[in-house]
Amino acid sequence: MANVVITGTSSGFGRLTVDTLAKAGHTVFAAMRGSAGRNAKAAQELSAAGAGKVRVVEMDVTSDAAVEQAIETIARQTEGAIDVLFNNAGRFSAGVQEAFTIEELKSLFEINVFGPFRVTRAVLPHMRKRRGGLIINTSSIVGRISLPCLGTYCASKFALEALADAQRDELKSLGIDVVLIEPGAFPTEVGNKGLYASDPRAQEYGEVAAIPQKMGEGLAQLFASPKAPNPQDVADAVKRLIDMPAGRRPARMVVDKLTGDPVRAVNEVYEKQRLALMTAFGIA
Repeated sequence: MANVVITGTSSGFGRLTVDTLAKAGHTVFAAMRGSAGRNAKAAQELSAAGAGKVRVVEMDVTSDAAVEQAIETIARQTEGAIDVLFNNAGRFSAGVQEAFTIEELKSLFEINVFGPFRVTRAVLPHMRKRRGGLIINTSSIVGRISLPCLGTYCASKFALEALADAQRDELKSLGIDVVLIEPGAFPTEVGNKGLYASDPRAQEYGEVAAIPQKMGEGLAQLFASPKAPNPQDVADAVKRLIDMPAGRRPARMVVDKLTGDPVRAVNEVYEKQRLALMTAFGIA
């Protein structure tokens, strides 16, 4: 059984994955912000349902000090045996790009890009020492294909994908796997906690500015239908990745039964062309 660190566990994919892995016998360190404050109820529920397998850890992924302290605490409890990191914490955003401020865009990248970077950097010394480990990053189907009024969110996930691709090859010889999970749209709380552009200049865009609302209405209908996607699929995907033999895990796993085919097609072409470019550079 593995020692697993998961960020963003107060709700959504993170919380479901904590429950799923704990029931499977893994020891799960559920990292979240405000575990003694606004998320105290979630922290208590996770601990109570974990049958001794869940340990809640306070962590703000936007803080260097908080991340380092949390990982050091986990390392002491596991004697450095951190087997799996699931970088799940993230924030959604939507709106006309011009209507976002620079500060808003920075805050989005602070969570979606710099957050996983911080946590991974804090965990890697322990994985490198043991010559093994698995890092799973939560991307998105729009981490591969950018859509209007989702550009800021897509950009943050594109960046995460680029970092993971490069790091995957950097860590191969050290026995550490890096995988990207690309979920589609699921009925979680991510939309309620999103960053939405509110600058009045968006009004100049007419119908384009209404795209997020129209998408939201369409998703609401889908989530209320018998075909509604189940967020548990993502938690199950994480478990499957952990169960796979080291060194044989896929680079990416699309978790989307309804709209995932275009992304799967992009991924297939991308892998071939990436290898071609590496070959041209003499580093394949």
